[in-house]
Amino acid sequence: MPRGIGTAGALRSLLLVAVLGAAGCAGQAEPEASFEHDATGPATAWNHAAFDAAADKFTFAVFSDLTGGERDRIFDVAIAQINLLRPELILSVGDLIEGDSAAAPGLHAEWERFDRRAGEARAPVFRTGGNHDLTGEMLREVWRERYGSTWYHFVYKDVLFLVLDTEDNTPERMAYLKRIRDEAIELFDSGDMDGYRESDYVRAHERMTGNVTAGQADYFIDVIRAHPAVRWTFLFMHKPVWRGPGGTEFARIEAALGERPYTVFRGHFHAYDYEERNGRDYIGLGTTGGAWNPAAGRSMDQVALVTVDADGVDIANILLPGILDKTGHVPLDGDDLCFEYDDCKDATE
Repeated sequence: MPRGIGTAGALRSLLLVAVLGAAGCAGQAEPEASFEHDATGPATAWNHAAFDAAADKFTFAVFSDLTGGERDRIFDVAIAQINLLRPELILSVGDLIEGDSAAAPGLHAEWERFDRRAGEARAPVFRTGGNHDLTGEMLREVWRERYGSTWYHFVYKDVLFLVLDTEDNTPERMAYLKRIRDEAIELFDSGDMDGYRESDYVRAHERMTGNVTAGQADYFIDVIRAHPAVRWTFLFMHKPVWRGPGGTEFARIEAALGERPYTVFRGHFHAYDYEERNGRDYIGLGTTGGAWNPAAGRSMDQVALVTVDADGVDIANILLPGILDKTGHVPLDGDDLCFEYDDCKDATE
């Protein structure tokens, strides 16, 4: 929900936060102003001195898919660029590794490579699992061993963050999806595109929109009810689960969110997408080094920069070629990289 288009419920929530914040600060001295000048009259060279520096304001970054044939160096450059933007935390929307290793040691090696590169970030990086990360019991077991639950939540500065797993299926369904996915990948790799397009995996709704089970929905409903008066709620997931049959349980999560202000971020299609649903912003990010998918929309390497304060949320989608260092260049000698399909398709065809 963009700033200035809040629902009555959102306004009530923000007002409640303001009242609680004022009550919590009662008796505390106001911080001293750090703005000093030597102007003595009413005429000044600045229009006002109401600095955008609220104590409750913070910024976080979101990056998107790396997979489907990761393009070299893009993610490393993106981390260096995010460091220049100085967010307080960094979130993802899944597909962080290719997940194509046949055994657990190989999957651990893939994760170690990702973690090593993500470790270059100044701010903490919060992982979200995608289909490349979580399809099949072996991938899920490696995730659980390394990172714990495939879904979780946290609160930062009175803002609730919900990280969902849209690869959440029964063990039997997961085994079936893993088998037909492997068969489809074999057809694709062999060049049999007709066979690939007619495969059971391509026709399965989980491939495009994912699934959330009742157990996961129950967890998040409990979390939402336990945090009724947070300033804002953000949801991060890989697939747009609300668009398919697997979204029945997600609809329960949406119902639990009720009138509170919230924003949804997801990935998967490797192209930017925006929709308004329930009067809220549902944003599908492009890529941050993953394969381009121009058939699905604007296919671009980007990060989203999100700023939260007592008045609401501002979201800036930033293209990677526009984040330059102090020398006027893309960090890590990245001036030669292509960051958007439409700009670079001639060089790749």
